[in-house]
Amino acid sequence: MEERLLLLVQRKDWKKGVDKIQPKVSPRGLENAKAAGRHQQELGDFSTTLRVLPISALAVVIGAICAFVALALLRLIGLFTNVFYFGRWSSALVSPAGNHLGWYSILVPVGGAFIIGIMARYGSERIRGHGIPEAIEAILINGSRVEPKVALLKPLSSAISIGSGGPFGAEGPIIMTGGAFGSMIAQLFHLTSAERKTLLVAGAAGGMSATFASPVAAVLLAVELLLFEWKPRSLVPVALASAVAAVVRRYILGFGPLFPVPQHPLHIGPVGLFGCALVGLLAGVLSALLTVSVYAAEDAFQKLPIHWMWWPMIGGLAIGLGGMIFPQALGVGYDTIGALLQGSVTTKVILGVLLVKWFIWAVSLGSGTSGGVLAPLLMMGGALGGIEAMFLPNEGVGFWPLVSMGAILGGTMRSPFTSIVFAFELTHDANVFLPLLVASVVAHAFTVLTLKRSILTEKVARRGYHLSREYAVDPLEILFAREVMRTNVAVLPAASSLEEFHNALNDHRQSQRLLPVVDDHGILAGVVTRGDLHQRLVQEGEAVLRRRLCELVRRETVEAFPDEPLRSVVYRMAEKQVTRMPVVEPDTRKFLGLIALDDLLKARGRHLEEEKRREQVLSLRFFLPGGTAPDRTETQEQTETPAAP
Repeated sequence: MEERLLLLVQRKDWKKGVDKIQPKVSPRGLENAKAAGRHQQELGDFSTTLRVLPISALAVVIGAICAFVALALLRLIGLFTNVFYFGRWSSALVSPAGNHLGWYSILVPVGGAFIIGIMARYGSERIRGHGIPEAIEAILINGSRVEPKVALLKPLSSAISIGSGGPFGAEGPIIMTGGAFGSMIAQLFHLTSAERKTLLVAGAAGGMSATFASPVAAVLLAVELLLFEWKPRSLVPVALASAVAAVVRRYILGFGPLFPVPQHPLHIGPVGLFGCALVGLLAGVLSALLTVSVYAAEDAFQKLPIHWMWWPMIGGLAIGLGGMIFPQALGVGYDTIGALLQGSVTTKVILGVLLVKWFIWAVSLGSGTSGGVLAPLLMMGGALGGIEAMFLPNEGVGFWPLVSMGAILGGTMRSPFTSIVFAFELTHDANVFLPLLVASVVAHAFTVLTLKRSILTEKVARRGYHLSREYAVDPLEILFAREVMRTNVAVLPAASSLEEFHNALNDHRQSQRLLPVVDDHGILAGVVTRGDLHQRLVQEGEAVLRRRLCELVRRETVEAFPDEPLRSVVYRMAEKQVTRMPVVEPDTRKFLGLIALDDLLKARGRHLEEEKRREQVLSLRFFLPGGTAPDRTETQEQTETPAAP
């Protein structure tokens, strides 16, 4: 009887059809077969559906709203700067450097920080920080749900922080604020968490696009830092929101570029490109030091025996003292950035930006106040470029500050493509694409090799979470069920009684738990487990031994199909909470084999082999007269790491 249990299903059988058979198929089986047919027809490069259209329509509305949100934030920054430093009611953007408060100016950042501490403690702690890590956390942890009060408190606290002299930019707060508005609008509709994420990021991109007149860089930043995917279902709505925000900006804030520069030469010689690589290396070093300094300051504040509500006041005191030494370090510093790009700054200003701005920015940001990082990074990168311009070849006014700015962004944020396009959209100088590419990638490589995380993701990691920012094809997406399914498996004939196989099923040497039951034509009638049969014996006694196996099976089976990608199989396993599935032909339900959770490791094993296995495919003697390529045996002998099993 044991011999009848082991009916072998060979791999070559999976393509054979069954002629003139009309099997009795359960409704679930028909549903699975239809789903498999639809899946095969729809299987393509992308998985986007028509659902992207209503999401895109919402994203367009969000983009327009976020343009006005950006305008409101910039006006608030100007208003608080004028009120705190000049005692006048005006929303025009001005620099705090021109104030006449004298030593009293030290108290302005302290007072602003006190207000922010109160707002954070009794309003929402989410307003602390520079915005982008908070947006990442909302996406990864909170199902892309942002509290409505954050949409009000975040721009208000950021405007107070920057308006009272904080050395921050407006981009981080506007990204968080725009994301909050996008999330709030999404929460008004019946959407999935993935759709809410798309609309949250659409708001963030729209806010950045309107603030800096940089629609393409905003989309790239969204992809590299917030979406964690490159799919049309999210890219299309986010890009539309960014584009709409940029169009609306033209009517309420004007056209770009934000920092016009003289046109630089298109041709950069080998010496100039080598200089770009050196700029990238130095920018990578500065990026690493900036990141370390911010979190060193945060660690120092963590050790203080006082509540975190009071920490921003200490940071405010550092801002006030730094402002007395170097007033240009206060505020967003857009005027200083423009001067650096125009080459109209002195060495004193350059050193003041690098030393004073760096110090007060790191201390105040580590204290947990509210503000962004992009503008300070641009400012410090430009100052580094100003120093480098003293000994590097002359490629035009502001060339090296511009290249260094892009490199600093690429190294600090680990987003090289965003930094390249962002630098272009800020200046509209297309001739610096190649220098920016060299410098940004070199800076990016340096920080990737020296730091585990960026200045943005380190905060997320310190809260106990981990994210990966590498984009790659999932190996489960490119392998099919037919390639990993088990074909040499035990099956049971549907017409036989349980008594014929009772002894064999009790044999502990048989490790297969899920037993397919098929009819005489190989059509799957259902599945049964050893546990099911044991439970039947306990409940019904020996009478169950005389029943046919087709009466004891689970007819509502969860099935896989040979031409399905393994990712679909994994999703179905997770949805139905099973770890083993029969593989059947979708039309006839002819049984082909079994697939288990362990079999899915074969895809990972193949990926591991591609990553770890080294082999020399060609040797130098192949190019010599009479040379031949090394055979497979020789190649395997030279393999340093064996293939994964």
